[in-house]
Amino acid sequence: MFDYGARTGYEPISDVDRKEFHEQGFLLLRNVLTEDHRAALEAAVDRVYEEEKAKGNTTKDGTLHLLGFLERDELFGQLLTHPIAFPYMWGLAGWNIYTHHNHLDVTPPALEPEKPYWGWHQDGYRQNSDPETMDPNLPRPMFSLKVAYVLSDLSEKGRGATKVIPGSHLWNSLPRPDDLTVHNPDPEGTVEITANPGDAFIFDRRQWHSRSTNLSTITRKMLFVGYTYRWIRPLDELHIDKDGEWWANRTPVQRQLCGEGTHTANYWGINWNGYIDDEIPLRKELKKRGLLDRSVPWLR
Repeated sequence: MFDYGARTGYEPISDVDRKEFHEQGFLLLRNVLTEDHRAALEAAVDRVYEEEKAKGNTTKDGTLHLLGFLERDELFGQLLTHPIAFPYMWGLAGWNIYTHHNHLDVTPPALEPEKPYWGWHQDGYRQNSDPETMDPNLPRPMFSLKVAYVLSDLSEKGRGATKVIPGSHLWNSLPRPDDLTVHNPDPEGTVEITANPGDAFIFDRRQWHSRSTNLSTITRKMLFVGYTYRWIRPLDELHIDKDGEWWANRTPVQRQLCGEGTHTANYWGINWNGYIDDEIPLRKELKKRGLLDRSVPWLR
């Protein structure tokens, strides 16, 4: 439907990108969406926004944070294996993955200045304590990562863009002020991800990040798709009609990414005999293309 040339979604990422991601915890990717694709996605977001607004699901200033949005439009389902972004998902997390968490965000200009708040956090909730070690210098496991598609113009600061601290994915804690009722300056090293329409960024769930206030006249529109291991339970609930057109249009790999599996051991990447299940769609596809790599643990 959209022209990405010869890109298939199965081109290995570069060693340079892998190194930067592991060191910084995020990657900003330019021109991920073609303009016609971006515009079509924005139109789909606008339609869903109006539907949710009519149901009273936006805040008083019109903000929408919609979880589990993928089945709301065919274009959203196609994002699961986007030809430019998808290689980063399997290249950085492997073949035994699915989407456990995804959200559609629309953030209009703020009606008034916000009261001081501390929005810095790592994703994962109990993943930040359940597997904790007593050694503060030993980073927790990544477990998941997200790709964020930028649909509106966030090329200047103050438009509600995500803030990150490069390299902070290796920190288990982040000091914060004792008094949160006063102005809270951003932590040292903070970067606001300014991006053009059609750009995307990828980040490790451990990356310390925060939302920011939209002080502009532009409405921020973004789509976030998170990927994790299939042996981790979903965070968002999808309501897929398995008899409907949306599901019929999904490829075997996309169905895996929506949580499909043949049996419980399959989610752990194996058959009941304990050996790797080569019929898992993404592994099967990577193997066929010669993209499995025993030097990379998650691509064995």
